[in-house]
Amino acid sequence: MSYIDATLLPDEHVVYRTALHWIIFARAVLVLIVGVAVLIAFPQVPLAGAAVLLLGALMLIPPFIDYQTTELGVTNKRMILKVGFIRRRTIELLLRQVEALSVDQTLGGRMLGYGSITLTGTGGVREIFHRVRDPLELRRRIQGQAA
Repeated sequence: MSYIDATLLPDEHVVYRTALHWIIFARAVLVLIVGVAVLIAFPQVPLAGAAVLLLGALMLIPPFIDYQTTELGVTNKRMILKVGFIRRRTIELLLRQVEALSVDQTLGGRMLGYGSITLTGTGGVREIFHRVRDPLELRRRIQGQAA
């Protein structure tokens, strides 16, 4: 059972769920591609290509853990975020306490559908969520529920 489902309040239901974007794997995949290219270009030195491939495979582990252990959701009452496997960090912000909401997207983020979303709540609470899949839809759902 997901963290979001396990922490629902009475008369609360999930309106929208999202996750991290696949772009978090890009750097590791690029290193893997370079490793394959080194193996093909320099077949006489297979250890060099194997070392780069091993590095790329090791680089995949942290984003994979982040991808599998991050949950973002909007309910009819609050925004819920859970990050982490060994060390868990949770943020639960009541929608009526959201004062400002901003979305930041680079050109690549706009083309590929990811970005950062910043929630500012009453009492000075400010949370930034990076590399979120479809941040404009997340913003729309938060605003729709807060209204």
